[in-house]
Amino acid sequence: MQKGNRVTIAGAQSRTSPRYDQVARQYDALLLLSFGGPEGPDDVIPFLENVTRGRNVPRERLDEVAGHYLHFGGVSPINEQNRALIVALRDELRRQEILLPIYFGNRNWEPFVTDTIARMRADGVQRALVFVTSAFSSYSGCRQYREDVTRAVDALDVADAITFDKIRGFYNHPGYIETMIELTAERVHRIPPDRRATTEIIFTAHSIPLSMAQGCAYEKQLLTSSSLVAGALELSSWRLAYQSRSGPPAVPWLEPDILDELETLPAAGFTDAVIVPIGFISDHMEVLFDLDHEAAERAEELGLGFQRVPTAGIHPRFVSMIRELIEERMTVDPHRPALGPAGPLHDICPLNCCLIGAGRPASRAASAAHS
Repeated sequence: MQKGNRVTIAGAQSRTSPRYDQVARQYDALLLLSFGGPEGPDDVIPFLENVTRGRNVPRERLDEVAGHYLHFGGVSPINEQNRALIVALRDELRRQEILLPIYFGNRNWEPFVTDTIARMRADGVQRALVFVTSAFSSYSGCRQYREDVTRAVDALDVADAITFDKIRGFYNHPGYIETMIELTAERVHRIPPDRRATTEIIFTAHSIPLSMAQGCAYEKQLLTSSSLVAGALELSSWRLAYQSRSGPPAVPWLEPDILDELETLPAAGFTDAVIVPIGFISDHMEVLFDLDHEAAERAEELGLGFQRVPTAGIHPRFVSMIRELIEERMTVDPHRPALGPAGPLHDICPLNCCLIGAGRPASRAASAAHS
């Protein structure tokens, strides 16, 4: 929807609508919008029921995934990591004299986005920026978050009172790529020099259903980000793999799987693997369990050396990148830095952006987890 020249979270309304906002906006707040995760054993099953509602996921599958959380005491680290990011970002904004209060909302667990938007409205917020904790374009990583905000605004009947502008995706922003270059280089340098020539770098991201991948640039963006990091480090060998598949076996998802890729390395002459979770911005459950636990165990069984690169987290360059993206929306005709051939992502999402499949309406049938 549009109100005069105010572009809301719903995005552009036609294929001819502008994809960039060239006007300097004034904002009352920033909403950090994320996936959510349980914060105790009693939260685990209710949280998973929220995530999988409407997907007909068997109870045994919920119990299996619940075991991943219970392995870590029933607590997903994602909420605490987001709180740490908010503290770091608040400090960064204050240093730059940007007085922007930061609110925190989730899709699947407390603080729920609807409750957060109700509090924002009660606080008198009229126009807010939205930072989504996902760097890449897909239904579950972008469009669904926009739908979450729109649904909350409609439920609260505050569409005439508060407007949200989503910050553009940052998969090729110099701040994100520079962060991952630095973090990857540090782990590569932990490999003994005599084994670096036989070390494989594997970039990983959350797998998504092929029907979702066909409606967005997820794969292409992941390859671009991985290529930018690999090129800067002059890596002789690298590949992209996927992890954390959660759908029914009969539904095709993006491959190859990280565990399958690890199994190919010894026969190819590799002695070590460095795993770069390029598709994640924090060390949450899919990173801790699927990489630090399952992938590390598989590497040990195969006799491979194993290093896992940290995610961006609260790295100073990543935090300053978020501040730069905020400043873009507060500047007339801003410079939008981007690496690679594609240029910067739009900051006004096109009408059909990140639909599931070839123009089919998006649904909750294939929501990928980020918890």
